[in-house]
Amino acid sequence: MATDPQDEALSLGLDIGGTKVHGALVSFGGPQPLVRFTARRPTAHGVSGVVDSAAAVVAELLAAAGLTIDRLGAVGVGVPGIVDPVTAEVSHAVNLGIEGSAPLGALLAERLGVEVRVDNDLNVAALGAARVMAGDEPADLAYLALGTGVAAGLVLDGRVRRGASGAAGEIGHVPVVPDGRACPCGQRGCLEQYASGSALDAAWPSRTGRPAPVELLEAASGGDPVAVAVLDEFAAAVASAVRLLVLTCDMRQVVLGGGVSALGEPLLRAVRAALEEQAAASPFLRAIGLAERVTLAPAEVPLAAVGAALLGGGPVGGAEPGADPLRGAAPATPSMNVTTEESC
Repeated sequence: MATDPQDEALSLGLDIGGTKVHGALVSFGGPQPLVRFTARRPTAHGVSGVVDSAAAVVAELLAAAGLTIDRLGAVGVGVPGIVDPVTAEVSHAVNLGIEGSAPLGALLAERLGVEVRVDNDLNVAALGAARVMAGDEPADLAYLALGTGVAAGLVLDGRVRRGASGAAGEIGHVPVVPDGRACPCGQRGCLEQYASGSALDAAWPSRTGRPAPVELLEAASGGDPVAVAVLDEFAAAVASAVRLLVLTCDMRQVVLGGGVSALGEPLLRAVRAALEEQAAASPFLRAIGLAERVTLAPAEVPLAAVGAALLGGGPVGGAEPGADPLRGAAPATPSMNVTTEESC
């Protein structure tokens, strides 16, 4: 029998992307985080549009649960762009139509009437993955997002690693092919030009209007030699990203997320095979077991929204702005320990 939301301590998290706002009400009170309600709405661009969209999702979630905003101590938010987690100011969030900087946390807090804590979307996705998938040990995990671009959210020894300027994990702009494809960042041969959804779209344009990665996988599975070559190049590039993360930070887990990860097990097999091939000539790489460290983000769990809810810290109290929500949280039980009960 389901617990009445009125009797639970619930946290609310928002994953704000360029096309949609995905929100979740989550209970962290038991051994397994429980996603009680979810809601999605299109993202309106610009500062006021983002605030409006986010506020609408919060209102929808609270209405579905029969709760009022005063039941929450804070709302956690993940956004693309550079974020100061202490001031909740967001800058360079071009996918949201925010060209300069904006006090997004303060504006949304004023609208909602509750504190709002903001972090980069990959950081909150990594938080969610660490809470769901890391097991009992302090998390050493990278959430590798394979979307329009390529970047990673990092959790090291249970702490989010943001870096001196908030750019930790921006591995998409590490050159991996000398004199390779031109990148909008001004360099050539960047990882993003080979291991992203955009790279797949360019190498294998959609023939039927379906997502290019889906069509590519079908063609490769059917033996199309061009499709096989494109998939092999992509898998090798993703494997290079995994190798880079493990060799720099010795991550226990690298979780493949983002839009391309929806390809599921065939993608995972291809990336693991590429890692094993790359390690074949290196006793050192074989010894550290790169292929065994890679896994897929669970398709049924909204990791970024769960991580944002963890950032929010739950009812009255919670983590201080800029603090590490995993520190002091109840340890996650191994693998897939988030359940989804309801959606709206």
